[in-house]
Amino acid sequence: MPNFATELGLAGHETEYQDYSPAGIKALAEAARDALRRLENLQPADDVDVVTLDAMRERLGLDLEIHEAGLDYSELNNIACPAQNIRAIFDLMPTATAEHWTHIAGRMANIPAALDGYIASLREGRERGLVAARRQVAIVIEQSAKYAEDGGFFDSLGATVSADDGDLPESLREQLRSGAEAARGAYSGLAAFLQDDLLPTAPEKDAVGREHYALMSRRFLGSAVDLEETYQWGVEELDRVIAEQEAVADEISKGASISEAMRILDEDPARQLQGTDALQAWMQELSDKAVDAMAGVHFDVPDVMRRLECRIAPTNEGGIYYTGPSDDFSRPGRMWWSVPEGEDSFTTWKETTTVYHEGIPGHHLQVATATYQRALLNPWRRNAIWVSGQGEGWALYAERLMQELGFLSDPGDRLGMLDAQRMRAARVVFDIGVHLELEVPERWGQGTWTPDKGYDFLKENIAISEGQLSFEYTRYLGWPGQAPSYKIGQRLWEQVRDEVRAGEGEAFDLRAFHTRALNLGSVGLDTLRRALVS
Repeated sequence: MPNFATELGLAGHETEYQDYSPAGIKALAEAARDALRRLENLQPADDVDVVTLDAMRERLGLDLEIHEAGLDYSELNNIACPAQNIRAIFDLMPTATAEHWTHIAGRMANIPAALDGYIASLREGRERGLVAARRQVAIVIEQSAKYAEDGGFFDSLGATVSADDGDLPESLREQLRSGAEAARGAYSGLAAFLQDDLLPTAPEKDAVGREHYALMSRRFLGSAVDLEETYQWGVEELDRVIAEQEAVADEISKGASISEAMRILDEDPARQLQGTDALQAWMQELSDKAVDAMAGVHFDVPDVMRRLECRIAPTNEGGIYYTGPSDDFSRPGRMWWSVPEGEDSFTTWKETTTVYHEGIPGHHLQVATATYQRALLNPWRRNAIWVSGQGEGWALYAERLMQELGFLSDPGDRLGMLDAQRMRAARVVFDIGVHLELEVPERWGQGTWTPDKGYDFLKENIAISEGQLSFEYTRYLGWPGQAPSYKIGQRLWEQVRDEVRAGEGEAFDLRAFHTRALNLGSVGLDTLRRALVS
């Protein structure tokens, strides 16, 4: 896939997009079937092959189940669907030379065909009775209209032209202007289609129901968990984290409530950052310190992995995320912060743990390790598989680990870590509860979950700005099963570690366990357990 080639830094497809049309979706499904047929009679030569076969059969088999349910024709939400991905790939494209800008112009010119294919698939989904909820369609209309604005993302991209080899020729500048115009027109067309054709048929109901949810939960975990048991565990975990927060709040100020302690931290000048430049600089400094402290002491971090860039994202959609290095590490791993419009003030106590989550020992250590293990893992294992429960679960596991290693000794930073853990526990309760329409726990209300009850619940349990909360709330409703995969993944990671520790007894070495686990790459959590637990 061309986007994937760009992510890996592989040459040859810089101006292209994958086929988002029904024909492209069917071709991917047939490729999965063919791969599974080829795997049937293969015998593993070593333990690496055993894990590869296990992981491929699980991932490809699940992809086919999702395809047979028709869910790949109706992918539309506020964060992770073709509407965003077609634009977002430009964030990873180099801009240093005239050739790079030629690639950018060419890819912008190909956006109309990519979006036409996507629209055709959404029509196919509609014919099958599969349309995303009205809330998701409405937010993607807003996003698409913003991409289509004069002076918006695509015009701004072309306006930032700078090449190391001098000024670009006017002919290339014209290609960039033409490409930007084509991209804006295509996104305007997507917004019109969504507004006029899809929105009238979109269901009001956000809950996707058990069958849909169970498939998505497996997609994000690589494990089929008992949803009711996991929901109840989420309720209990939320209560446990809140009790821990209360104890830390008392450390910050004797007798203080959680909210009072947070106010004290927010008002502390030493913990405040003004402006995105200050935010970026603080992220980079903290990340660099973590790399220096972790490498060779608590984790194996080869020199090529020690470069990690922290950047402010070129969008205002909300969210903090990581993008991995290119295959040859010429483009480093990057931590991105998409700051909602109008937000210009930040507090470090909330975000220290976020830097560890996205960087080292979180996503950067995990993703870059797999990319680095060229001699051990095949390209599919290194770069082509990502299981959220394993990946996000590791990053959340890493947050707790930093506390255990003494890097969150400051009670403010520790309260920030617990705030993040509380958010992830609340998402287990919200996501499973709302999508399966389960009973609201007595502490949080009564009756069955609805989105409105869920919003009030999230507001009580997630200490973020109104803009961020709105983004997150919409994300959970439109991306079922993904948000709980963080905390459920952490739970399963900790279970696997404890099982290995129990089996090895005094011989157990935590650093060695982490190295073995990370060298597997991102596999499903059931595959992880089978690979590590004797």
